[in-house]
Amino acid sequence: MLNAFASNLSAALDRRRLSAQAAEASALAEANELRSALLQAVSHDLRTPLAGIKASVNSLRQPDVEWTEGETAEFLATVEDETDRLTNLVDNLLDMSRIQADAVMPALRATTLDEVVPAALASLGPRARDVVVDVSESAPPVLADPALLERVVANLVDNAITHGGSTCPVRVEAGVVGDRVLLRVIDRGGGIGTDDRERVFHPFQRLDDAAPRSGAGVGLGLAVARGFTRAMRGELTVDDTPGGGTTMIVELEACP
Repeated sequence: MLNAFASNLSAALDRRRLSAQAAEASALAEANELRSALLQAVSHDLRTPLAGIKASVNSLRQPDVEWTEGETAEFLATVEDETDRLTNLVDNLLDMSRIQADAVMPALRATTLDEVVPAALASLGPRARDVVVDVSESAPPVLADPALLERVVANLVDNAITHGGSTCPVRVEAGVVGDRVLLRVIDRGGGIGTDDRERVFHPFQRLDDAAPRSGAGVGLGLAVARGFTRAMRGELTVDDTPGGGTTMIVELEACP
């Protein structure tokens, strides 16, 4: 009996050791995958805006060229746009590191959507000038961290503008279902297949890698948006837009 007990105990310890080794190997594989994706992102997506900024500045500093006022304004606009793009990329990288380190500490309080949504659109600058907002002032406040929710909305709208096509403007709407408030970011793009609806929320994932990558980002916007939403005890999901396109739905708890 003692021999059988010892044998069973040894087998259990072996299984536990193998399970721990498998978990460690899986974590290392995931870390290596993220590291490779990060290096790829840095090598292209972070260098591209820097190259645009440097080229514009070098052109402006040419001592033997007299640029017209319009040409100068165009160079400066390029510097500003590429700087905004670079800032957004770095912000998403830092936010993703906070999410993966479980270091997001939201300060939840009653937050009104009619103050967060305009601030999120303003942070996107001219890109968001055509976005249609249908958020009533009578919509109940939600339990959220205003700064995190602003980042969520900005990332979703930025993604919708990038991938939503140019035929119809992006829409931001809000509605109440029971004790939850649903904030919808709606586009009329090509849509997202059912099999890809979870993959788009993984870090460094882009469904259009074969397409031109100008302005596409490093594939972190949706991952950051979901991470922040869940940190605020909410959920972010994908649905079809009736008639074609994608609707991103942020579900948060309504405050009484």
